[in-house]
Amino acid sequence: MSRKTEDRSAYPHFLTIPTRWMDNDVYGHVNNVVYYSYFDTVVNRYLIDAGVLEIETSPVIGLVIETSCNYFAPITFPDRVEAGLRVAKLGNSSVRYEVGLFRGDDPTPAAAGHFIHVYVDRESRRPVPLPAPMREALARITVTADAL
Repeated sequence: MSRKTEDRSAYPHFLTIPTRWMDNDVYGHVNNVVYYSYFDTVVNRYLIDAGVLEIETSPVIGLVIETSCNYFAPITFPDRVEAGLRVAKLGNSSVRYEVGLFRGDDPTPAAAGHFIHVYVDRESRRPVPLPAPMREALARITVTADAL
């Protein structure tokens, strides 16, 4: 199944994100750079809500080392974005997050993408193993390739 035809069942976690007037570009749709902010929002909100990330004080933080997005249909203000989130790979110090952005109640994604975080010590910026509570929180939304 291609990412374009995946439905909502491929994602175990969702966050509703309202579009804003300023998200639209001169072409009348949400600008491509805003999609990446939706990716960041769903991932970081999940980690904060799971109690494994304190933005200003966590000793371990994630740095993005790779990202991509495929666009299938436009999103425009005042659409409601339903951001689906899953973990496709849970490594020792890295995580591959995959996100599907659904326009309102549409069954297929308007966009789908991924980004990879490498988790590092906040001070040294050296990779570190994922802390056990974070690994547990991420395991709850990990989807194996067989399940897709």
